[in-house]
Amino acid sequence: MQAKKTLLAIALGTATLGASAYETEYGNAYADVKVRYETNDTDDATDNDAATGLITDAAVGFETLNYEGFSALVEYEIVQPLIDDYAPEKAGYDAIADPETREWNRAQVSYKKDEFGAIVGRQRIILDGARFVGNVGWRANEQTFDAVTLTYSKDELSLHYSFIDQVNGILPRFDADTTSHLLNAGYKVGTGKITAYAYLLEDDDTENSQRDTFGLSYNGSYDMDGTKLIYKAEYATQSTETADTNYFALEGGAVVSGVTLALGNETLGSDDGNAAFETPLATKHKFNGWADKFLNTNANTGGLGLSDTYVKAVTKVSGVKLVGFYHTFNSVEDDVDFGNELDLLAVKKLDDTFTVGAKAAFYSAGDTGVDTTKMWAWVQAKF
Repeated sequence: MQAKKTLLAIALGTATLGASAYETEYGNAYADVKVRYETNDTDDATDNDAATGLITDAAVGFETLNYEGFSALVEYEIVQPLIDDYAPEKAGYDAIADPETREWNRAQVSYKKDEFGAIVGRQRIILDGARFVGNVGWRANEQTFDAVTLTYSKDELSLHYSFIDQVNGILPRFDADTTSHLLNAGYKVGTGKITAYAYLLEDDDTENSQRDTFGLSYNGSYDMDGTKLIYKAEYATQSTETADTNYFALEGGAVVSGVTLALGNETLGSDDGNAAFETPLATKHKFNGWADKFLNTNANTGGLGLSDTYVKAVTKVSGVKLVGFYHTFNSVEDDVDFGNELDLLAVKKLDDTFTVGAKAAFYSAGDTGVDTTKMWAWVQAKF
């Protein structure tokens, strides 16, 4: 326990020194330090106690100055629970997906010249809002990729290709050797952006592991007499050795006097109830409710697929960002009620270094599932 307290004191004390103390003639050191309190009360049949965690996460790195277009970056991450009354750290409690971790989070060499870019090594990859490929940045232990990435960007056109050799997940069991290809092309047109993508994933350690996803999306906005209309639409198909499924997403809304209101639906389809659409590399916490009841579409819906209809509201009051979601969940096949969920968030940026926030998810079960309440409060320092 003394070592844990010492780690926290060093991390927070370092954060107060400011960014200027870490600039050198060779490059810049940086740190991202978080302290988060989290609870999970899942009303299931296991009789587990509600989980409680106080978790520190310190990512410390160094990025060299650019030389002839080349630069290098290394980043080490330490996740240290100070209160660890949760699974998998302790049996008999509900789960929190932040085990104690020590790892090289990123280690990469980059090249950038004119419109072209390249990154080789352990890196962060986030594409199109992280629905299909993301870093799972909400969790303490970030998801990164051992990969080669090539990019091209000029005027309205952007191109991205990544070859992924290994996925470094938020939990050790999510690490995977892969032979995966990510292709993404975007083009700005009119008041929006059209994106086409192909994500060809293969887990080298698992049979029947090929998962090919092809999709097209449009995301835009339009200003009209002081009101901004916002809209997006997306469609994708997915094929594995055993199933073919579809994905749909629609959202429309408006921004009026600083308040965003929107209605949307996201459907992860099913192949006649045998298998459901999956997004294994996504930042899944961002979608389908913050209680994380549908992280694995097949396991959590029995292969029936998921239709998530939601309303959201976003505004800012006295510098505090406020977000609210209400979801209703149903199956795609067999009309099963999967419940509903209310999500609330408040975040305040105190200055260029410190941010504080609070968040809650209240999931109510339907024909299946179990009632779940999760809450978070945190402070974060970036410098």
